[in-house]
Amino acid sequence: MDKIKPRTLSGFMELLPKKQMQMERFMQVLRDTYSLYGFTPLDTPIIEDAQILLAKGGGETEKQIYRFQKGDSDLALRFDLTVPLAKYVALHYGELSFPFRRFQIGKVYRGERAQRGRFREFYQADIDIIGDGKLDIMNEAEIPAIIYNTFSRLGLKKFQIRVNNRKILNGFYAMQGLQEKSGEVMRTVDKLDKIGPDKVRAILTEDVGVSPEAADEVLRFIAITGTNAEVLSALEGYLGRNEIFDQGYEELSTVAGYLSAFGVPEENFRVDLTIARGLDYYTGTVYETAMLDHPEIGSICSGGRYDNLAEYYTDKPLPGVGISIGVTRLFYVLEEQGYLSDEAVTAPADALVLSMTGDMAPAISAATALRDAGIRTQIYTEQKKFKAKMSYCAKLGIPFAVLLGEDEIAENKLSVKNFETGEQVTVPAEEAIELIQSALAEKNRGTVITEK
Repeated sequence: MDKIKPRTLSGFMELLPKKQMQMERFMQVLRDTYSLYGFTPLDTPIIEDAQILLAKGGGETEKQIYRFQKGDSDLALRFDLTVPLAKYVALHYGELSFPFRRFQIGKVYRGERAQRGRFREFYQADIDIIGDGKLDIMNEAEIPAIIYNTFSRLGLKKFQIRVNNRKILNGFYAMQGLQEKSGEVMRTVDKLDKIGPDKVRAILTEDVGVSPEAADEVLRFIAITGTNAEVLSALEGYLGRNEIFDQGYEELSTVAGYLSAFGVPEENFRVDLTIARGLDYYTGTVYETAMLDHPEIGSICSGGRYDNLAEYYTDKPLPGVGISIGVTRLFYVLEEQGYLSDEAVTAPADALVLSMTGDMAPAISAATALRDAGIRTQIYTEQKKFKAKMSYCAKLGIPFAVLLGEDEIAENKLSVKNFETGEQVTVPAEEAIELIQSALAEKNRGTVITEK
C-alpha cells in the first residue's frame, strides 16, 4: 500500500511540544487575568447553523467562511467569537445576569489567503461586557485597563493602547457635510498608518468623492497629536457645533480619566484620532494596541463599544463593549522576534523518576508522593541503559531526575539531579519535594515574554 505523505494544510499552525507549552502558558495568563476581573469562561460551538453566522455577514465575510452541507443542514465554522456570543446571549437572555461578563479563548476559521503571520485557523481571546438596555461608560475604560494588566503580566512593556471615539468622528464628519460618506471616510482614514496621508487624501478625493478642502480638513483633524491632555484640549475647540461630537468628547474624556484611575500609565495609552476601526459595528469608544518597537505588525489587540450586540436575533437592546487578542498571530510574531522566554519550564513534566532496580513499586510510590505535592511527574518505564534514560530526560528539558537505586530504597531517600546546575543530592523524600518545589517556584517566576 502506498504511504500518504504527512502534511499540514497551509494556514494551519502545529507546534512542537516546547512551543506548545509556551502557548499554553501564554493562554493561562490570559485566563487567570480575565478571571481576576470577574469574567466567566464561555465555550460556544465551533460549528453553527450558517444562517446564524451569516446574519451579520455578507461581503468579505461570506467569501471567507468555511461552509458545508451535512444532510439537509447548512453549516459553517465560526469566523469570530462575537457572533456566537450574540446568539448565546439572545438564546439564554432569561437565564443570564446583566451586565454579563464573559471571556472566551477559542479557535476560529477564515478561508483567506494564508501568508506570513496570517492563518486560516487561529485562536482568538475575547472579553466582552454586555448590558441589558444600558451599559455604563466605566466599562469602556475597564476593558483597556484589563488589556494593560494582561500584557504586563505576559511581560510586554513597550506597547500602547490607542483610544478614540466613533461619535467624535461621526460628529466631525457631520460638521464637514460628510454624514452620508462618514463610513467610507472612516474606513479610508483607518488605513493611514499603512498607506500614508497622501494616498489617504487621493482615495478620499478620487474614490470617495470628498472635496479637496474637506479632505484637507479631515487630515488636519486626525493629525492632532500630543499628550492626552493636549489632544483633548484641542478637541474642545470643536465643541458646541455638533451634539454627537460633544457626546463623543465627553465619553472620551471620561474614559481617559478612568484609565488613569485604573492605574494605566500614560505612556501605555494614547488618545489617537486616527483610530476608527473599519467596521460600522462600533458606535462609541474604539481601541487598537500596538507594539512600539514593531509598528509594522499593526494592531495586536482591538475592539470597542457597540450599541446592540444581538439585533439580528432579538428585539431586546443589548449594548456591549469588548476587545479581542489574535493569540495565534501574536504568538507567531513574538516567537519570530525572539520575545518568548526560555526561562520557565516548558517540559511536559517537572521530574522524571528513574528506577535503578527491577522493582518498580518504590518508583511508583515516589512518583505518587511528588504528584500529591503538585509536582508534574513522569515514571520512566522502559528497560534501557542509564545513559539512555538520562538522555531522554535532558532531551525533553525535564529539570529534575529522581533516582531510586538499592541504597536509596534501603535508606528511604531520593537522589535528585538538577539538570540546570548539574548538582545531585540524596535526601529524604520530604526534603526532595521541598527542594524541587523551591527551584520550580524560582524558575517559573518569570514572564512568558522577555522584551529586548
